[in-house]
Amino acid sequence: MDETKTEINQEIDLETEKIEPLASVRSRYAQIHLKSEGEKLVLILPKTSAGETSQDWTDILTGLKYYLRNSGQNSPARTPVHLQANDRLMDTRQLQAIATILDSAELPLHTIQTQRRQTAVAAATMGYNVEQMRSNPGVFGDEQPSQSPLAEPLYLKTTLRSGVEIRHPGTVIIMGDVNPGGSIVADGDILVWGSLRGVAHAGFRGDRAAVIMALRIDLTQLRIAELVARAPALDSDRMEPEIACTSEGGIRIIGAYNFSRTYTFKDKVGWVEKR
Repeated sequence: MDETKTEINQEIDLETEKIEPLASVRSRYAQIHLKSEGEKLVLILPKTSAGETSQDWTDILTGLKYYLRNSGQNSPARTPVHLQANDRLMDTRQLQAIATILDSAELPLHTIQTQRRQTAVAAATMGYNVEQMRSNPGVFGDEQPSQSPLAEPLYLKTTLRSGVEIRHPGTVIIMGDVNPGGSIVADGDILVWGSLRGVAHAGFRGDRAAVIMALRIDLTQLRIAELVARAPALDSDRMEPEIACTSEGGIRIIGAYNFSRTYTFKDKVGWVEKR
């Protein structure tokens, strides 16, 4: 028997439970967590380390494979997975690698939770739900939302397909259409350079000054802060951009031209015409 041993390919040999992973892989495996929360699974990756290399990322992927085979995780097939990426910067290639590994275990990647705007853009482009997290939560967390500064605006150049949801603790700007079944939830404003036909909820944490603007608003329901309204039937002859905003009578839709010159916001009332 030839005593010469070839280097073990972790990507392949981890398909058998008898293979003992390399020390670097065991370290990454120990930092990977997949926990059950209701009807979903939350996948938590290791924190980004200083000077992280491509080999470190390979170890994370291999560690995830090993984890799925040896952690005793027995969730039902097709249980949606929410990836908690935190401050890790991930591109479409890396997200696809995670999705492929999860698919092999019959666990679909469903939502990306991230503090990085680039990761949010990559995830939305691939059609995943996105929840952009605050990188520096306030002392009181979510208990004092109105005192927390908004995050930087999230800009997406894509069409939001049915079933895709975007959540962001600031303003969301979409260069494209939001199809029926698509959803945007923002702590700030929602601006859509296209047709808005999905679900839109601006001022999610109670900001009644938030607005929803689109070239065409054709929604069944609008939400601003705690207020809810059903949008009127679309006037096909009207091509002017529109703004949905709060008013004394609830939520109203008005023309967007000269909005800032014509209207002003008053607490406990909403947007009113300037005198």
